[in-house]
Amino acid sequence: MTTIESKKVFIARNLILVLLTLQFSSCTGQVKEKSVNDTIENEANIQPLILNQSTTFPQIHTNLNGMVREFVRTMYQDKKGNFWFGTNGNGIIRYDGKTLEKISIEGLRQFNVVREIVEDKAGFLWFGTDNGLIKYDGKKFTTYSEKDGLQDDEIWGLTIDKSGLIWVGSIGGVSHFDGKKFTPFLLPAKKVENPKPMLSDKLVFKFLEDRNGTMWFATDGNGIFKYKSGEFIHLTSKNGLTDNNVADILEDKQGNIWIGTFNGGVSKFDGKTYNNFTKDGIIEGVETYNFCEDSKGNIWFTAEGYGVYRFDGTNFTQFTTKDGLTSNVTQSILQDNKGQVWFGSWQGLSIYDGQTIMNAKDKEPWTK
Repeated sequence: MTTIESKKVFIARNLILVLLTLQFSSCTGQVKEKSVNDTIENEANIQPLILNQSTTFPQIHTNLNGMVREFVRTMYQDKKGNFWFGTNGNGIIRYDGKTLEKISIEGLRQFNVVREIVEDKAGFLWFGTDNGLIKYDGKKFTTYSEKDGLQDDEIWGLTIDKSGLIWVGSIGGVSHFDGKKFTPFLLPAKKVENPKPMLSDKLVFKFLEDRNGTMWFATDGNGIFKYKSGEFIHLTSKNGLTDNNVADILEDKQGNIWIGTFNGGVSKFDGKTYNNFTKDGIIEGVETYNFCEDSKGNIWFTAEGYGVYRFDGTNFTQFTTKDGLTSNVTQSILQDNKGQVWFGSWQGLSIYDGQTIMNAKDKEPWTK
């Protein structure tokens, strides 16, 4: 896929996501479907619906038992070992070791996009969706929306800092949530020259709290803001950033900051110098994101149209469909508690066990 084609794919995908918005890092055995007994709250308690679906369009690999019509956008394994899959239009799917189940909230749009999943110190799960913020406390789901103080229900960025404060990046701007109240957090009005946001000039795609307690905000078209003790530092293409449209950000175990962008590839920032591996010709693909650092310290990330890269501290290794990936357009990466690395794409899930990449359905039979 050429760079131009890759950009077209990305633009088309985001247009679809915008339209959807307007419309509305060991499990075997036979999988059964059941009704969820959890309680869903949206002011009043609403019973969840479990929708039995068949796969509606061909995919060469697993599609989570036919529950996903497009792709798994984010994956998470909680402290108890449960798998959670956030989809691009089919809401939340959970596997608890026995049952693969789809959770849909009555009264909300049928096809929910789930973009982020995080877990707090108490073990509560938080889901950033196109329909607000959802909390799961182990027994019930609670939804928070604009009426509760969110600046917009369309959420893209979500993290929990070391103090337990929840940061939310939405189309309407940044908020933090202490469990009771949403408080708007205003970024500086300072803009780059000729900013080109794809969705909103108020949007933060990713948050990062580094080891020093500095918050990093990866914005839609306005570079990166660093924040600590009431002071902001603005990182842009004028002072070394490869691209002002920042897609993802990660701090590795050595304290380096990895930055993925939509138009400038991937770089590593040590606090003083940017090493742009795309510009240097070491990797291919200008759209880079989905960073994941595994238990061995390898850095994994996706390059739109060019598969997945792994950096072992010295060398980059590229994995594509020739190596077993379901697609070279990979949407999500997760390392599970067995050390396996999962990849989600337009063509389903695949798993790397340290030796080989294979269909998830062949490695974890419950995904069939």
